[in-house]
Amino acid sequence: MTDTETTATTDETTETTAPAPVSTLSDKEREAIARMPYEEARDKLIQAVQALEAGGLNLDQSMRQWEIGEALARRAQSLLADVRARLDAAQAEQAANAGTAGTQSNLG
Repeated sequence: MTDTETTATTDETTETTAPAPVSTLSDKEREAIARMPYEEARDKLIQAVQALEAGGLNLDQSMRQWEIGEALARRAQSLLADVRARLDAAQAEQAANAGTAGTQSNLG
């Protein structure tokens, strides 16, 4: 193998990774979002979107609003997924018990 071939092979296997994005949210802000009820997360998400749509923010402010919005959206989605799972479980339980509804076997 020549030096050129070795270099080409080395270059092909070398990967450049982008630096991890730096978060502007503090741990305290993340914890506050993680404790928010659905309605509060939804309302704050709407406010973040409106701030972005209104414009007038500099790049750093826009990125911060975007990050807040993403965190709020994840929280709201997580809460909705939890509710969906509970509803699915309740429906499955109801379906499993439908055969014995109104009989002595479900009076336990």
